[in-house]
Amino acid sequence: MTVNSVSETLLGLDALLTDDEREWQAKARTFATQRISPTIEKDFEDAIFRREFVAELGAQGMLGMHLTGYGAAGANATSYGLVCYELEAADTAWRTFVSVQGSLAMSALAYFGSPEQKEQWLPSLATGAAIGCFALTEPTGGSDPAGMLTRATRSGDDWVLDGSKRWIGLGTVADVAIVWAQTDEGVRGFVVPTDTPGFRAVNIESKHSLRASIQCDLFFNDLRLPASALLPEARGLSAPFRCLNDARFGIVWGVMGAARDCLDVAIERSKTRQAFGKPIGAMQLTQQKFADSFVEYEKGMLLALHLAKLKDAGTLTPEQISVGKLNNVREAIQIASMARSVLAGDGITGDFPVMRHMNNLESVRTYEGTDEVHTLVLGRALTDQAAFR
Repeated sequence: MTVNSVSETLLGLDALLTDDEREWQAKARTFATQRISPTIEKDFEDAIFRREFVAELGAQGMLGMHLTGYGAAGANATSYGLVCYELEAADTAWRTFVSVQGSLAMSALAYFGSPEQKEQWLPSLATGAAIGCFALTEPTGGSDPAGMLTRATRSGDDWVLDGSKRWIGLGTVADVAIVWAQTDEGVRGFVVPTDTPGFRAVNIESKHSLRASIQCDLFFNDLRLPASALLPEARGLSAPFRCLNDARFGIVWGVMGAARDCLDVAIERSKTRQAFGKPIGAMQLTQQKFADSFVEYEKGMLLALHLAKLKDAGTLTPEQISVGKLNNVREAIQIASMARSVLAGDGITGDFPVMRHMNNLESVRTYEGTDEVHTLVLGRALTDQAAFR
């Protein structure tokens, strides 16, 4: 992989990667820079989701790449993290897509599906011939999924699904939805083809974030499913939480890509923008901003790499993922804010990617667990006292 920014050169992460990991990173960077970046400012402004990228990502092996079999690449955790890192450096929307498709929908099928469900859906999801979504969050909130109101009831050999979900990525373009619902047996997961009568998806239009992505409201009205739609191995909230942990791991890496892009743009601009007779990059306060931001970026990257090694070893815990999600999103937002200040008024324009990254990162701060939720997860781990209620 060619290192092409001062922040990467100073970090020296490349020396800690294997040849295979570098190949995945280089492939993702090429896709991000050649396919996503040329149109992303307009895509963000006009709220365009480029469906054609889906099959291209599948052809690159990046969909469900952490899984094995059914056409998935079986890549290690660091490789998956590096792909998320490079895609989010271009825009959060496309790292989000990879997360929803692979870490949520495909993971649910791979971990909890029947052989028939896996064979029906995983190969087409891996190639991008089909799109999946993951329906857990509800209009009343996402931080307490145990309180979900969507319900599935038995009707003979069938199930009947009623309720609604909100902020569901890809809902209006998905071919299949993994829907979580309360039942008399507790929370269960269902594989729901989106052409099933009683399924309705509506785009959420009034967004100032993730505008090159799709988030939706889903509605289920007397939606009848055969017994074979039930995910047989998914019982209770531990099932969707396992999938969410895969997605959170990708976030830990992805947001550092957005941070890198902001830092690099600000550094380059500081070399050419003049004030008081010299480049602003020669001023002490600007250099302090860069130094402080780089230190947090480096710590975030090393934390991400550490978590990847634990994940590959099979020892990564949900609490450790919470550390990564809480820290790296928070620091990426701070780095983006710093970069905006260096760019001054130009920082709010589409001439630079910083405000777009800032807006997107506010969504990432909320989804897959808010700062507050991850704080309480860590508090519980440290004190052995749950403070959620």
